[in-house]
Amino acid sequence: MTGWRSTPFTRMLGIDVPVVLGAFGGASSSELVAAVSNAGGLGSYGLYGLPAERIREVAQDLRARTDHPFVLNLWLPLDGHEYDIPSSEQFGRYLQPLMPYFDELGLPAPTPPTRYLPTFDEQLDAVIDARPAAVSFVFGVPPATVLQRCRQAGIVTIGTATTPDEARLLAEAGVDAIIATGMEAAGHRVSFLRRPEESLVGTIALVPRVVDAVDVPVIAAGGIGDGRGVAAALTLGADAALLGTAFLACDESAASTAHRSRLWSEAAETTVVTRAFSGRAARGIPNRMSRELGDSGEGLAPFPVQGWLAGRIKAEAVRREDPELMSLWAGQGAPLIRHHRAADVIAAIERDVDQLLGAR
Repeated sequence: MTGWRSTPFTRMLGIDVPVVLGAFGGASSSELVAAVSNAGGLGSYGLYGLPAERIREVAQDLRARTDHPFVLNLWLPLDGHEYDIPSSEQFGRYLQPLMPYFDELGLPAPTPPTRYLPTFDEQLDAVIDARPAAVSFVFGVPPATVLQRCRQAGIVTIGTATTPDEARLLAEAGVDAIIATGMEAAGHRVSFLRRPEESLVGTIALVPRVVDAVDVPVIAAGGIGDGRGVAAALTLGADAALLGTAFLACDESAASTAHRSRLWSEAAETTVVTRAFSGRAARGIPNRMSRELGDSGEGLAPFPVQGWLAGRIKAEAVRREDPELMSLWAGQGAPLIRHHRAADVIAAIERDVDQLLGAR
């Protein structure tokens, strides 16, 4: 393998094409991950909210579908500590702004769970046991002990940065590769040094700065939707390109029918960064719920309580195929969507990059 397909990152992971699937928290599917990996790219599965047993099941399912490398993605505890459990009184206050939606859908007011998310340590133990080719991290710098455990298990580690300063910290910590994710990207803004609103660097400005700042392979992400974007990322010095929205719209993804339909519609021409659905800033297509709750998240529950509450509403909205009451994550490259199958996305990228950079 020569030419643009051969980079330090593709050689590190043993993949044929420098294209990475974005890890979707809640919308990942084994079918999509395997489809991307089987087509020569690198599939990624988002483990957000999954308990250890479910993680083991996911890894087993993936290995039944593909013998190619894949990535499992973990959210680090922001600021190094797990989330706080609200009191009953606080939970009641957090619930109030969302009660009109529960009432509208005929859902009873939820009672607080015993926990909102599994702990990072239990998830990590399951990932180490699963031994994927790589594990990617968002929302921080993996502790030295975590990186050491991954190295001992032969797992490549990938950090995620939204600014050059974040990338430097990740490189100094010893990750094997870094995703440089621009503000155009879909889903959560995974900034950890400063507020996401203070870390909105565009992909074209971010990637060469990160490439210059670190000595590990860089994966460009954010607004990349076709071969032109991949060629641009490689030209800027990246070793691979990560695409999220283009794959999220594919038939193999676990995104709801209503969500995929919006991605293919004119509504995807506009995206906003909102805290309405999880308590953390994330980019998606605006809808009634995001407009009514406001983008700032003021007066709403913090993460992960807001995500847990909104998730109860989303489940019913998905059942009713109502896109106005669910998160509709999408990047600014959504209007570039052209294909319904993951293999077709990668085939089109290869054809277009061959034309732009030369087939060798």
